[in-house]
Amino acid sequence: MNLIIGSVIVLVGVLGGFAFQGGHLISLWQPYELMIILGAAGGAFIMANPMSLVLRIFKSIPAIFIGTRYKKAHYLDALAFMYELFNKTRKEGLIGVESDIEEPENSALFAKYPLTLADHHATAFISDYMRLVISGNMNPFELDNLMEVELSAHHEDAEEASHAIQRVSDALPAFGIVAAVLGIVHTMAALGGPIDEIGGLVAAALVGTFSGILIAYGFASPIATVLARLAAEETRFLSCLKACILANVQGYSPQIAVEFGRKAMPPEIRPSFVEFDAHLRGTR
Repeated sequence: MNLIIGSVIVLVGVLGGFAFQGGHLISLWQPYELMIILGAAGGAFIMANPMSLVLRIFKSIPAIFIGTRYKKAHYLDALAFMYELFNKTRKEGLIGVESDIEEPENSALFAKYPLTLADHHATAFISDYMRLVISGNMNPFELDNLMEVELSAHHEDAEEASHAIQRVSDALPAFGIVAAVLGIVHTMAALGGPIDEIGGLVAAALVGTFSGILIAYGFASPIATVLARLAAEETRFLSCLKACILANVQGYSPQIAVEFGRKAMPPEIRPSFVEFDAHLRGTR
């Protein structure tokens, strides 16, 4: 939603200011200049990135407009699940949760927490590290190091989309200059013609530079920033799960283990201790 509102403000500010000073908006409509800029940018984008990343970026378009899914409800659902998982482990032993970990999609415990079950990365993260806990072959320090390696690799991979869009954004002003130069070449071929025709061609060429800069800094760069923030928020969510699992392995009670997770939540959505405790009591 912020992206839509911001885009409208950019367009109103730029085009409105131009119109109010006496400019004619129709003169900014130069489809062939846009064709040159967007065609060059799109081609360079495909050349510079693997097709898997290109497809991933297109699939992430809805998230760019909707925003992060890691809202308060998502965190509370995951932490309540972790609390119940740890309680079951304490009552039935590690073997008691083995079937839940091995087949999350068939687990009655996972089914009670649909937001967590629907999150493929979170489910895989919990399952992988609880398997290691059940195996009993790793101490908390080793588990912490392994989690940190995975989170770092995951975050680096998630940020690739942001870096790819940012590189396109950096190139767009140059592609605008390419469009402007081609417009000037076209203008030179028309020298000797009517002055109003030459003026129109020069204006069209200048719109190329304007369009490249506006698209780069008004749209592409903010989109890259949004993708970077989405990647960071997913990593933060997984870090919250990491804090819970490590606390449990270190011997803390389920209540305290998930408290570690609560403290790892973003401050703007973190519930108070009383609110969180009431939520856990409601899920028992």
